Amino acid sequence: THDFRESPEQPDFSFEEIERMYYYEHYSDHVDAQNARNEKTRHTERNRTVDDLLKNNKTCPEESIYQIGTIEESVPPGTLALIVSEFYEEFERRFGSHIHILDWALHLDEGTPHIHERHVFDCKNRYGELCPQQEKALEELGVELPDPSKPKGKHNNRKQTFDAVCRTMLFDISHKHGVHLEQEPSYGGRAYLEKQDYILMKQKEQLAAQGQKLEELTLKIEDVDNLIDEVSSVAYDKAVELVTDEVKTMTHQEDIDMIEDTKVWLQSPERKAPKKERDYAVARLDGVVRRIRKAMQSTLEKMKAVLLHADKKKSITEEIKKQTKPSIVEALRRGMEEQRKKDSEKQAQEKQKKQNMEL
Repeated sequence: THDFRESPEQPDFSFEEIERMYYYEHYSDHVDAQNARNEKTRHTERNRTVDDLLKNNKTCPEESIYQIGTIEESVPPGTLALIVSEFYEEFERRFGSHIHILDWALHLDEGTPHIHERHVFDCKNRYGELCPQQEKALEELGVELPDPSKPKGKHNNRKQTFDAVCRTMLFDISHKHGVHLEQEPSYGGRAYLEKQDYILMKQKEQLAAQGQKLEELTLKIEDVDNLIDEVSSVAYDKAVELVTDEVKTMTHQEDIDMIEDTKVWLQSPERKAPKKERDYAVARLDGVVRRIRKAMQSTLEKMKAVLLHADKKKSITEEIKKQTKPSIVEALRRGMEEQRKKDSEKQAQEKQKKQNMEL
């Protein structure tokens, strides 16, 4: 409820249970009497239950969201709670005879501190039975139509006046606490969304983003075969490149290094042979190195061609797939299970946090 729980031993009811108990306690007599009248006039198809009152748009509790600012800029939770608490006191003083606050909760886990509050309008009908009815309750409270000279309608009803009075009350209390608000309501645009539906909009956006990210990061199990085909093929091609490069590095490299050392030795000033003969020898050795490199390249191309031949590649990649598929599938399943577990734990934490924050 909207009162602080004084003791941990106090029963912890959900808002739905609180609202249901309130409706049964206050409106069940009306429901029973109306059903009796229906039976008397042989119109039992009109019979309703108290639960029907809770579900019907005209008789169910009305919800209000109190939020000051946006996710980018807002007041501290304590300030919001203080302002709204004083607002509820004034609300009860002015409207408590016909409008009853059933429950409210301060939410801190959705970006911007905000308060969800639910209330019900009621008054006695012509039979003297207390029942939920908004317009009649406001009329008995003395709330006038926005334009008394015009008939009551969708754009001229007491709820509009009531909302304006509540806004003025909230502005006055906020101003007393040093919080200045825009006093002109804006319906239909971004400002209205920020004040009324901002939290729900952000939640939907976050859920959509999380769903997309989960799909991108974990992949679909049914696509694993295609993934493994592609990965195995790429892995094999890369392995061939690495192997042939390694072969190129290892084979004949010692011979080339020895020839290069010999060239350095021949070109050393300490050698007594004529320079012309030494240059000739170096040139011949360069030719030997070129032939070795050419032979190496030819050998590597032949080796690569054999390894990349369709039949050879297919047989080896099939073996790669056979060896890697179980581990990849298991890793994906494990990743998806971990993600689901995290999501479930987060939802449980948020639910618990919400219950703990109910005031």
